[in-house]
Amino acid sequence: MDRLKGKVAMVVGAGSIGPGWGNGKATAVTFAREGARVFCVDRNAAAAEETVGLIRGEGGQAVAFTADVSKASEVEAMVAACLKTFGRIDVLDNNVGIAEMGSVVEVTEAEWDRVFAVNLKSAYLAMKHVIPIMVKQGGGSIINISSIASIRHVGISYVSYGTSKAAMNQMTRTTAVEFAADYVRVNAILPGLMKTPMVEHSAGLAASYANGDVEAMWRARDSQVPMGHMGTAWDVANAALFLASDEAKYITGIELVVDGGLTCRA
Repeated sequence: MDRLKGKVAMVVGAGSIGPGWGNGKATAVTFAREGARVFCVDRNAAAAEETVGLIRGEGGQAVAFTADVSKASEVEAMVAACLKTFGRIDVLDNNVGIAEMGSVVEVTEAEWDRVFAVNLKSAYLAMKHVIPIMVKQGGGSIINISSIASIRHVGISYVSYGTSKAAMNQMTRTTAVEFAADYVRVNAILPGLMKTPMVEHSAGLAASYANGDVEAMWRARDSQVPMGHMGTAWDVANAALFLASDEAKYITGIELVVDGGLTCRA
């Protein structure tokens, strides 16, 4: 449908932690299928290259870039490289996140700091360096991938994760208002329980749900959702596509929940 034709999209976290489709990987491919040239960023060079290979294999345009986006110098280099390659940035998708298990009593200070650096500081740094470019261009769309854990307790003890994502929501709302007059739209997507490689490879989540049994964890998570099953990375990617497109040109500062009705359940 070419909903992003002529646009350049930077997807931060475009690789996948393991086989299958993570949110960032699916989003990068979806953006490319809709006509965007995609700048695929990941800390894992091979994972970013894999996503680029998939896009190019379908006839799309994409390049890979390796960066630890919790570090300011690497974010600056990332943005500069995208501009050098494609000349502009129309869409920024912040899709980096980690989860450390534990309540405020259990989580260590080092774990707390790491989660906030990866989940929150990365989005702050990316927006800090991309927004001035979008303002000069006359606008753009930023999509921050949050979580329903930012607005409710989901039965798993990972306070640093939920708190960092709650802070992301407020950063999204504040930034949306501050740059609305410049036509820079800033929105958040709040995925619910998703079946992705990140969840599958999280020993802490599997232990919390089912004593380490991944298949039992999948069943438990399915049973929590009113629709009867978890979502997939493509559900998040399609929501991101809408927010990135001109169809959402009058939408900014929202938290788009993608959760199969979970947050509506008492």
